[in-house]
Amino acid sequence: MKPSNNNTPPQGYKMTELGALPEEWEVARLGDVAYFETGKRMKGGALERGEVLSLGGEHIGNFGELNLSQPKYITKEFYDNLKKGKVNVGDVIICKDGAKTGKLAYIKKEFNYQIAINEHVFIIRSKNSQFLHNHFIFFFLFSNFGQNQIREAFHGLIGGITNSDIFNFLIPLPPLPEQQKIAAVLSAVQEAKEKTEAVIAAAKALKKSMMKHLFTYGPVSPEEVEKVPLKETEIGPVPEDWEVVKLGDTFEFSKKPRNLKIKKDDFVPFIPMEMISETNKSIKSWEEKRNSEISSSSFVFRNDIIIAKITPSFENGKQAILDNLPTDFGYATTEIWALHPAKNVKAITYYLHYYLKINSIRKILAGKMEGSTGRQRLPKHVLENLPIPLPPLPTQQKIASILSAIDAKIEAEENKKKALEELFKSLLHNLMTGKIRVNNLKLNEKDI
Repeated sequence: MKPSNNNTPPQGYKMTELGALPEEWEVARLGDVAYFETGKRMKGGALERGEVLSLGGEHIGNFGELNLSQPKYITKEFYDNLKKGKVNVGDVIICKDGAKTGKLAYIKKEFNYQIAINEHVFIIRSKNSQFLHNHFIFFFLFSNFGQNQIREAFHGLIGGITNSDIFNFLIPLPPLPEQQKIAAVLSAVQEAKEKTEAVIAAAKALKKSMMKHLFTYGPVSPEEVEKVPLKETEIGPVPEDWEVVKLGDTFEFSKKPRNLKIKKDDFVPFIPMEMISETNKSIKSWEEKRNSEISSSSFVFRNDIIIAKITPSFENGKQAILDNLPTDFGYATTEIWALHPAKNVKAITYYLHYYLKINSIRKILAGKMEGSTGRQRLPKHVLENLPIPLPPLPTQQKIASILSAIDAKIEAEENKKKALEELFKSLLHNLMTGKIRVNNLKLNEKDI
């Protein structure tokens, strides 16, 4: 789509109530081309168990998906007597009131059970499948076109949107084949994102399982665990050639050297709490501040491990290694502890990082935090006295290397997911406005 030099639409486009659109596209009121159905509440409300799934606004996610982690049910008898609100494959469902107003989902697969909606949800279906594609309706409502109209119609937290509001929404209408192709392209990106999310979930589950295995048996295969001689210790069974030591005997807390001179105008890296990740192993960014601008802080060295000590940052897992620090030292928020291996001790910071990420270890330390509610902190002496397993140096390196490889996979997939989200957002806007055309795109029937 080439831009015009004035307010007239580009060649091949026309001005509509929704702005410049391709000449062969139409604009219609949603109520003229689609049916609406709302659900019905069962007397006494939904059940925790039952025969038929009942969908409400709480079951609709932020990205067009269903969240059935806390299902609700209605009886089969109630379902059989419903005249409206029964969900079919291809339906679009949208929350019409409350905090979830405007959230929607597309029912793209057959379920092994019957489904109905409750009184807080609309079903939207095309009146004529030869004229309007249901999946296109979903992407229209998910786009800025749809969401802006939802926001304009919103009557507040209680009122939500009405039948009249949604009836009068304006929808762009490409020819049916182009609608199908738009939906197919956007679906392909969504499916790629879902597959990436599945890979991330599997990698995280693998990491959790591997951490338990590695810190019990070391870097051996599951088939070899029976051959690993274990000994009982205060932290449970560990291989016989491992030691159990206090963290404070192996790692020391960082403090500014007395002979280190820093000028007032010198720039130094400063790490606030918000730049410490709950998931990433390394610090990705920091602030550059003049030394004179830093009034209170914790001194840190490059390659230190920093651990948040205040609630809820500690419980959330805020912790990182400063292997990317651009200078030999820097500063961080006062709400962290900074440590590095003690001299003449064979210990690896990456190994400690993963040990401190074990949920059970976090819970033990969290249970010993001190201070008033909401401002509790992890005392230095608690961290110093934490017993940790200490394998030989090569074993520490192997354990850290295995877990780092899984982390790298997770990070790569997270970046891929982010890129797919940006691609989807861009495509959704450009396809719905006709700035990108797919009318000549060839698709297989299974893709439509």
